Amino acid sequence: MSEPLASNKEATNPARRRGLTLIAAAVALAAIGWGAWHWANGRHMETTDNAYVAGNVVQITPQVGGTVVSIGADDTDYVKAGQLLVKLDPADARVALEQAEAQLAQTVREVRTLFANNSTLKAQVSLRSADLARAQAETARLQDDVARRAPLMASGAVGKEEFQHANAQVTSAKSTVAAAQAAVVAAQEQLAASQTQTEGTSIEQHPNVQRASARVREAYLAVQRAQLLAPLDGHVAKRGVQVGQRVQAGAPLMTLVALNDLWVDANFKESQLQNLRIGQPAELVADVYGTKVVYHGKVTGLGAGTGAAFALLPAQNATGNWIKVVQRVPVRIALDPKEVSEHALRVGLSMDVKVDTADQSGKTLSDTQRTTPVAATAVFDEQFKAADDEVANIIAANLGRKAVAAASPKVTHAQASGAAQAQNHASAPMRAPVVQ
Repeated sequence: MSEPLASNKEATNPARRRGLTLIAAAVALAAIGWGAWHWANGRHMETTDNAYVAGNVVQITPQVGGTVVSIGADDTDYVKAGQLLVKLDPADARVALEQAEAQLAQTVREVRTLFANNSTLKAQVSLRSADLARAQAETARLQDDVARRAPLMASGAVGKEEFQHANAQVTSAKSTVAAAQAAVVAAQEQLAASQTQTEGTSIEQHPNVQRASARVREAYLAVQRAQLLAPLDGHVAKRGVQVGQRVQAGAPLMTLVALNDLWVDANFKESQLQNLRIGQPAELVADVYGTKVVYHGKVTGLGAGTGAAFALLPAQNATGNWIKVVQRVPVRIALDPKEVSEHALRVGLSMDVKVDTADQSGKTLSDTQRTTPVAATAVFDEQFKAADDEVANIIAANLGRKAVAAASPKVTHAQASGAAQAQNHASAPMRAPVVQ
């Protein structure tokens, strides 16, 4: 019985041997393939799952205090730049504006009076100079008359009393000349004093008018700022304001997030920073979509310090209870806007990041000065321009000129679509006051 079993065992050994050989060959080939891939690509990859989506998170805060009378957007709403978000009661600001406008109108007319007084005082100087010239001519005539009578008095042709009367007239004329000279000097001093108020300027550029104009601009902007506008396109989050609430300047009312301009902050370990360079390509996977969606980006900058160094309570390693912890440095990765628009992300979402460090031509720290602003808005530019137009209209109206522009608080189409009732209340025209 032992001989057949031995022969079967010998027959099966070669098959097992071939199977094991194939398995070993497959493992060897896989190891060689993996080694080749790692040498060509894998060794250049730095990965981390400590990465999160970041973006511009704008807090909407009022520039002036007031009572909330209208709210034009709620959480999750999409708003356009310039759209009305919150409206405050502008009653007090409008009263202050009307007072400032009336003061500016009165100041313009007072300055007009200063310029008009110059002409009057110049005419007064001319009149006094003419009076002085007449007095001097009369005095000269009387002195000549006395000079002619002096020889005649010695011969008795002219009486002593008549000669004394002629001398008295000369004395009186000299007093008149002195008085006329004093009047001329007084008129000239008055003219000089008046000219110091107007010299080297115009009515529009007079300091008093400029001061009153600044108050009108300040009050006008306070009325405009009762309407809180969206500074950029985005989605509303964390609305905490309610109708009827009394808010102070600077109080956070809601948050606006620009989801069309996002980036990723990937926190790499300090041991991974050696080969990271600006400009290197990266592949990113969001947990919300999984591996079926791959984002592409590039490294735009490496942080200037570790996260622990800028923490609210940084670690004090010199206290004696020091424990070494691997530090992480934030690396900013820009995303492809087209990919972000196709697969929307949210601020704070987790990402898996893989950076290809094969290209070492970039720099570890940026040394190029930024020439364009990181973010900008032109929403508030029109407010100051409208304030200038309002000032120009008031000055023109009180100078008897044609108004340069129709300045009234402007409400954009986006504001109208967001809060029509609030817009109707806010768009009442402001007329330039004319002081009679």
